[in-house]
Amino acid sequence: MPTLYDRALVWDAHSCLPLVPDADVSLLARHRAAGIDYVSINIGMDMTPLETVIRTTAHFRDWIRRHPEDYVLAGSAAEIRAAKAAGRLAVSFDLEGALPLMGDLAMVGLYHDLGVRQIHFAYNRNNPAAGGCHDRDIPLPGFGRDLVAEANRVGMLLDCSHTGRRSSLDIMAASTRPVVFSHANPRALVDHPRNITDEQIRACAATGGVVGINGISLFLGDAGSETVARHVDYVAQLAGAGHAGIGLDFLFAPDVDDSPPGRDRDYWWPPEAGYGSAHSAIALVQPEQLPEVAEILLRRGYGEADVLGILGGNFLRAAEAAWS
Repeated sequence: MPTLYDRALVWDAHSCLPLVPDADVSLLARHRAAGIDYVSINIGMDMTPLETVIRTTAHFRDWIRRHPEDYVLAGSAAEIRAAKAAGRLAVSFDLEGALPLMGDLAMVGLYHDLGVRQIHFAYNRNNPAAGGCHDRDIPLPGFGRDLVAEANRVGMLLDCSHTGRRSSLDIMAASTRPVVFSHANPRALVDHPRNITDEQIRACAATGGVVGINGISLFLGDAGSETVARHVDYVAQLAGAGHAGIGLDFLFAPDVDDSPPGRDRDYWWPPEAGYGSAHSAIALVQPEQLPEVAEILLRRGYGEADVLGILGGNFLRAAEAAWS
């Protein structure tokens, strides 16, 4: 008999292949083997050159197109449900920051056409669209407000991960569609500036959005399944189980150096915030832990419907409302 995990539509709201045009996309098989049905893959960050964003996106799209038996580039909730039924991994893309838009709102529609369904406004540092979580806390600039409206119009999910507190609250107040934190953890449990306050969690829920608990030990405390469940439980108790989900931020190839020329690592990931000298020094929750997380939540007293939502139904609901 299928387990609850087998029946769930399992959604990873954000994970990362190397941002290089020849990345080994077959690494996505790890998610498919772990029973994950959908993943949003990053195609660029604020520091990523536009040429790299475009070439990487072309490579990802081409590889998925050439492996239709196991993967599909999905742009709608219906396509994700169909992929689940067919045993295929549904994939779409996200941008971590607005700098790849080059200050041009017309780029939002172009990225949407390329498969991007989720966008951050800032990656850790301030930019013309929003404040970052490792920078001066600023209100949402005018370009950011215009970006909210345009992303709502074309059907792109707004993502406040990596964004500063004031800008994130302004984004959520301005949006007419659900806003998410695809991979962010409660600051009440781990006091790190990348984590989010109770105020931000409640504001996200008020939009109909979801907070995806990420799997990076620096923001969790450790990479254990019990710890993931503890963070999920915190969001669920604060804002309701319908607003908690999973965004692993899994690095499929942590040893691949995809640094663009001249990137100042200490600027984007300040050492005083505990990032250290390499991503590989930080422990990651593994995709194969998700069935255990589900079992822990059931033991904690969550009903099957709530756990099905946390595993993916909640993000599916928010995405369907945002993408329609």
